[in-house]
Amino acid sequence: MAYYTVNDQKIYTAEEGQPDRQVALLIHGWSSSRYAMSPLLGLVSQRFRAISVDLPGYGKSPPLTCRTTIPAYADVLADLIERVTDGPVVLVGHSMGGMTSLTMALRYPALVERMVLIGPTISGRLSQAINLVISPITFLERFGLGRMIVSTAERTIVGVTDRLIRPVSFAERTGITEEDYKRLRTDARQPGQGRTRAECFTAMRENDLRGHLHEIETPSLVLWGAEDNTVPLRDAGVVADEWPQADLRIIPKAGHWPHFEAPAITRRQIASFLGLPLFSDDLHTPVGDEELMQIREVARFLAHSDVGTNLNLA
Repeated sequence: MAYYTVNDQKIYTAEEGQPDRQVALLIHGWSSSRYAMSPLLGLVSQRFRAISVDLPGYGKSPPLTCRTTIPAYADVLADLIERVTDGPVVLVGHSMGGMTSLTMALRYPALVERMVLIGPTISGRLSQAINLVISPITFLERFGLGRMIVSTAERTIVGVTDRLIRPVSFAERTGITEEDYKRLRTDARQPGQGRTRAECFTAMRENDLRGHLHEIETPSLVLWGAEDNTVPLRDAGVVADEWPQADLRIIPKAGHWPHFEAPAITRRQIASFLGLPLFSDDLHTPVGDEELMQIREVARFLAHSDVGTNLNLA
C-alpha cells in the first residue's frame, strides 16, 4: 500500500505492475474501497502500472475538505494522474467509479486514452429498492445524531439491509464467494464514512450524464450485469442511445458486481479490449517488453488495415 498527497489530499492506493509502464487507474464505486477492484488488479497489471485508489472518504483515504461531488473526485484524480505519469492513462471504473471516469473523460479528455466501465452510474438514479431501503439510512448518517443512532444499531441494520439488498446487488445464480461478499458488505458499512456516503448519494444525482455521452470520444468498453438491480439496465439503454461508439456488453448471471460474480467472462472481455494475456498462469506477473511490443504492433496493424476497419487502436 502507498499513498500520495495531492493538494493536501491524501489518497491511499494499491499498486502492481512495472513502474515504467502506462498507468491504469482503477476506481471503485459508492460505499466501497479499492478492494472492490481487487479481482482486476492482477489482470490489468500484466500490461500496465495498475493503481487502485481509495477515493477520498473511503477505505483509508480521508474525506475531502469540501462537500463531496463527482466533479471534485474527477479533479482530484486528474491531479493524481499528473503526479504519477506524464502520459494519458487507462481508466477502469465500477459504478460511481464509472461515473467519475466518464466525468474525467469529459473534463480532461487529454488525460484519458481508454476506459473500461463496469455498471457505471449514468443518470445518477439508482434502483427503487436502493432508494427505499438504503437511502433513508444513508441520509440519516449525514447528521451527528443520525450517525450515532445508525452506529448504535449497526449490527441489526446491517443484518436487515443485507437480507433486503443482496438480491438487488447480486444475480440469482451469482458466482461470488461468501468471503468476497462479506468483505464487500464490511466495506459498505465502514464506520466514520457516513457523511461521505450521504454526500456521494446526492452527488450522483447531481451529476446526471444523460445528454452528454455523445461528447465522449474516448474508446470505451462498457460491461453490465444482466441482473443489475443497483444501477438498473435503463442506464445501459442511455449508453446504447447516446453513445453508440461504446462497446456495450451484457454479462449473464451477474448483477452489479460482474468482476466478482462472473469473473471469467468479465476478465475475457477486459483482456480482449486492453490487449492483455488472459491465459497467463500468474495474473500478477507483468508481460515482458518483447511481448508488449508485439501486442502494440498487432494493434497498430489492425487499426490501419482493412482487416481492422472501424476498430480503434485499443
